[in-house]
Amino acid sequence: MERYLNRGGNSAVRYYEMGAGSITIQFNDGSMYLYDRSAPGASDVAQLQSLARAGSGLNSYISRNVRKRYARKLR
Repeated sequence: MERYLNRGGNSAVRYYEMGAGSITIQFNDGSMYLYDRSAPGASDVAQLQSLARAGSGLNSYISRNVRKRYARKLR
């Protein structure tokens, strides 16, 4: 997994890993979630991937737009 840059300094996101049409995100508490085309959908996954690359806004986007719409809780 790749370390999230956390440019804002207060994100709950620690790591992420991108796949074709998916992103797995690990939070500071150790929980890990898979987001893909099935949930929350392709457009949200594309936005999550873009924010992860930028290192800013990922946690906020999840909190405001995605919430509990994840494909699977991995941990």
